[in-house]
Amino acid sequence: MNAPLPDADRFIRILMGQESGRPPLVEYLVDDVVMRPIVEEILDRRWVNWTDERTSQKGYLDNFIAFWYGMGYDFVRFEQNMGFSTPQVAAADTAPNSPKTRMWAEQHHGLITTWEDFELYPWPKPEEFDFYAYEYLNSHLPEGMGLIVSHAAGMFEHLSQIMSYEGLCLALHDQPDLVAALAQALGVRIEKFYEHLLTLDRVIALFPGDDMGFRSGTLVAPRHLRQFVFPWHKRFANMAHQRKLPYFLHSCGNLASILDDLVEDIGIDGKHSFEDAILPVERFQEVVNRKIAVLGGVDVNILAGNSPEKVRQRVRFLIETCGARGRYAIGSGNSIPSYIPVKNYLAMLDEAKR
Repeated sequence: MNAPLPDADRFIRILMGQESGRPPLVEYLVDDVVMRPIVEEILDRRWVNWTDERTSQKGYLDNFIAFWYGMGYDFVRFEQNMGFSTPQVAAADTAPNSPKTRMWAEQHHGLITTWEDFELYPWPKPEEFDFYAYEYLNSHLPEGMGLIVSHAAGMFEHLSQIMSYEGLCLALHDQPDLVAALAQALGVRIEKFYEHLLTLDRVIALFPGDDMGFRSGTLVAPRHLRQFVFPWHKRFANMAHQRKLPYFLHSCGNLASILDDLVEDIGIDGKHSFEDAILPVERFQEVVNRKIAVLGGVDVNILAGNSPEKVRQRVRFLIETCGARGRYAIGSGNSIPSYIPVKNYLAMLDEAKR
């Protein structure tokens, strides 16, 4: 797979509608289970697991850069959680050859359900966070590459995970003042986190993820999102825009009822995460009519359960339709989880670069 040299400036110009041409590659996350065989067998590098030791962190990050560079991306996207505690449920990953344990959000019992819980919660301090990984990536990127960053998980995800989804729904009715306090406590900390990230000179975009929907609508009423979540996304977007950087958003689900809020009020510059069963990416692009960039869209079901040739057919179609309209980058509809066959992922990349 021969690819042009990375050109982060062109990547941004294409997505901001300032240049036309071949759509660049984009991706939100690539699971280590998919990344590792590529690093070892294609890039011929020794895999290093991430641990608390600097030596292993450096080795992991060197491989991380080599992967994104070697696969033909114009950037490296990286995220970490500063340490918000959330209840989780563990389960073995059922993907073939995966040694990992998958962690799922606890949906019924949260860590904060009362004001006493709120006061006792172990709030992380952004000023004490170790930004080593971000800073290492920033100073070691190959020429032409950019750095796309975010805090891991967004405002709504943190609300629904710390309180649990069930707990949040009950609190929105019974204790909206507690929800407001939690949103404020989260928002000011993530804001300080972004203040530091935006000092890094290779950053080309903020690109957070905040899943707010499911198959047929938003996970809570749009009015609650407007009250507790959107003001913070607007502040984060303004932080990026003040530095002349775009603010892209990954958010799963049917967001038709809040699309105008995202585009017109918050001011997102691009949307990621698409599912054909909800609205295929080519139809979404028609709806937004070049107001924002459209990122990815190769449905995960196609990547996970079809042949490489079927993947190539879908990629060609999206390049010929979405790519021809502009403000488009090719990639998955969601991410590259552990159960995506490596051959299908590589087929998507290869076809995109032809």
